[in-house]
Amino acid sequence: MTLTEQRVPASLPLSGRASTATAAATLVVAVVAVSAASVLVGSRMVSPFELFSGSDAMSGIVEARVPRTAVGLTLGAALGLAGACMQGLTRNPLADPGILGVNAGAAFAMVVGLTVFGASQLNQYLWFAFAGAAVATVAVHMLASLGRDGATPVKLAIAGAAMTAALTSWTSAVLLLDRQTLEVFRLWQVGTIGGRYWSPLLTLAPMLAVGAALALVSARVLNTLTLGEDMARGLGRHTTRDRLIVGLAIVLLSGGATALAGPVAFVGLIVPHLVRIVVGSDYARILPFSMGYGAVLTLAADVVGRVVLPPAEVQVGIMTSVIGVPIFFWMIRRGRLGAL
Repeated sequence: MTLTEQRVPASLPLSGRASTATAAATLVVAVVAVSAASVLVGSRMVSPFELFSGSDAMSGIVEARVPRTAVGLTLGAALGLAGACMQGLTRNPLADPGILGVNAGAAFAMVVGLTVFGASQLNQYLWFAFAGAAVATVAVHMLASLGRDGATPVKLAIAGAAMTAALTSWTSAVLLLDRQTLEVFRLWQVGTIGGRYWSPLLTLAPMLAVGAALALVSARVLNTLTLGEDMARGLGRHTTRDRLIVGLAIVLLSGGATALAGPVAFVGLIVPHLVRIVVGSDYARILPFSMGYGAVLTLAADVVGRVVLPPAEVQVGIMTSVIGVPIFFWMIRRGRLGAL
């Protein structure tokens, strides 16, 4: 019996692993479906045949919705993958960019960039947001590592909450003093992919690609780390090096995603748990499926947000919370949240 098989919960028998092919096929269909819906659905509904009419109106719709679709897929994939890595690395079922201070760090750094350095364009202030997310991630882990027992799941949650509270208060203080910064910040703060074109996505694509590659090759590392530090060392793992590699992947993915669209909640939290229900506890399956289903959830939330309160749009950061909260409560009620 392999180590991975030993970690499978009793409620999810090994025979369920045959569902991997079905889950993959379902994922492909879901990605195609939400991508098509993202291009066709909006304030102006478009039929597939109209897209090829060649009219100026259709060209404008395609030019706006195709990059928005690409940003939504990329954002969701990065958040889903980062959440799975965070939960595996910290052994904390509540780990995600919002809870561990990443979003608060990005917000504070962005406000500083807008106020102090005059970074008024998206391609300028997204670098401040990325840097803030990275620094907050490292700072939370360092704080949780202090004292006995190192960075336990409880200490990470407490350190993340403390960091979020501190950075949020500092951000609010700066915004109260600068109304112009507030106007720019409030649009980013709700989490949006509307109005995003290719430029910011192409700017962040290299770091997101590197982060995804590091995360996907770390499946065996995460499988071993979930057994505990002592067991991982006993199996010959260099746990410090392993944690640094996975931590770098998390910084690149969560920092890049938050910089790209603002804080988008619940994707990194609930998607890995839903994936575990479907494909089990092996990170070789969890990581790629978290990427795919994170992309589906984010883009589906964006599509729903376009039509739920016409003629206005509800931003994706709000819709993921609206969809995520009932799923989160359902997982708690069914006892699914703690099974790492």
